[in-house]
Amino acid sequence: MSKEQGDEIRKNVLERMDVSRDLADEELCDLIQEEMKESRRGRVISLMQREKLTERVFNSLRKLDVLQELLEDEEITEIMVNGPEKIFYEKRGGLYQWDKQFSSVDKLEDIIQQIAGNSNRMVNESSPIVDTRLSDGSRVNIVLHPIALDGSMICIRKFPKEPLGMRQLLAYHSISEEAADFLKKLVRAGYNIFVSGGTGSGKTTFLNALSEFIPEEERIITIEDSAELKITGIPNLVRLETRNANAQGTNAVSMRDLIKTALRMRPDRIIVGECRGAEALDMLQAMNTGHDGSLSTGHANSARDMLSRLETMVLMGMELPLAAIRGQIASGIDIFVHLGRMRDRSRKVLEIAEVDGIKDGEIVLQPLFLFRETGHDNSRVEGVWEKAGELKHKDKLYFAGE
Repeated sequence: MSKEQGDEIRKNVLERMDVSRDLADEELCDLIQEEMKESRRGRVISLMQREKLTERVFNSLRKLDVLQELLEDEEITEIMVNGPEKIFYEKRGGLYQWDKQFSSVDKLEDIIQQIAGNSNRMVNESSPIVDTRLSDGSRVNIVLHPIALDGSMICIRKFPKEPLGMRQLLAYHSISEEAADFLKKLVRAGYNIFVSGGTGSGKTTFLNALSEFIPEEERIITIEDSAELKITGIPNLVRLETRNANAQGTNAVSMRDLIKTALRMRPDRIIVGECRGAEALDMLQAMNTGHDGSLSTGHANSARDMLSRLETMVLMGMELPLAAIRGQIASGIDIFVHLGRMRDRSRKVLEIAEVDGIKDGEIVLQPLFLFRETGHDNSRVEGVWEKAGELKHKDKLYFAGE
C-alpha cells in the first residue's frame, strides 16, 4: 500500500476510535487491521507488508510516528529532525539521512507537543525552545519554526538502556585501569570532582560511572535541567529536575532554586548534572560548605578552559571580584577530569588534574594523568595514559582510610 493509503487508514481509524474511553494497544491494533482489510478491496498484500503498515499506523497514533523505528534501534545514538522532510541519525559514529519523513508539518508539530506534554513541559510561540526528555531518559531539544527557519527542529540524544559503568569504559579503552582505580579512591574519599568536555564527549556517561564508587549508605541528591543520570546502588537517592515557567511566565523552578533547597535536605553529596550559568555559584558554595564528594559537569575544550568558563558563569550570578571567584573554585573543586571525542569517534579521558591552590592570582592545575596518542591502527586512535604527577592534597584520602 502507498503512503497515501496508509494515511487514509490512519484517518479512518481515528474516526472509528471510541474517544469516551482509553483504547488498549491490542484493541487499537485490531482496529487498524480491520480497517486495512476494508481498504484492500480485493488486492493481495504480503504478511510482511501488513505488519509494517500496522506498525506504521500504530506508531503514528500511539508513539513517535516515523521516529519510533530509530528510537528502537539500540545502535543509534542521536536523532536529528530538521523540519518534516529531513531526518538524520548517528549510528556507530557515522551520520546518515533517514529515508522516511513526517507526512506533514502538522504531524511533526503533533509529535513535538506529545514529547513536551509527556514530561510536563510547554513549547509554543512564546516559548519556542525547550529541553526535555523521553520516558526512557533520552534527552530532547526542541526549537519551533520560525525560530528554526527550515521547520521545527528536534534533536534526541539517546542513552543505553543499561548505563555504561566503569568496567565498560575500560573495555572501550576510554580510560586506563590505573586512572580508574585512582578515581575510585578519590570518589570514595569525598573529593569534589568536576567533569568537563565538549558536546558528545560522554560527560553524563562518565558521571554515572563515577557514581558507582559512592558508598551506598550515603544520601545523594541529583539536580538536573532534564533528568538523564541513572544512579544505581544508592537507596537514599533524591532526584530533582527543573521546571519551566507556565503560560503566565511564573512558577519556574531553576537550577539555583534546586541547589539551594537541596542544602536543606541533609545531603551527603550533591550531583549537579551540568552547570551552564549562574548556578555555578551555588554549586561552588555547596562544595565549600561540607558536601564533600559532590560532582558536576560542564562544557569546555580543556580543564584550563573549564576554569575560565566557571569564572564567567559565577559572574552571571553575582558581581564578585575575580580573586574571590578563583578562591571559591580553588577551595571547592579538588579534581578536574577532562573528556574528549577523538577522530575515530571514540571517547576518552584526556586529562585528570588536581587543583593545587592559587599562585600569583592564578589557579594552579597540576596534571596527574594525561592521554598521549601513539598512532593509528585501522583508523582507530591508539594511545596510553601517562602518569604526569602525584596527588599533593591527600588529607581526604588519609581521613577516609584509603
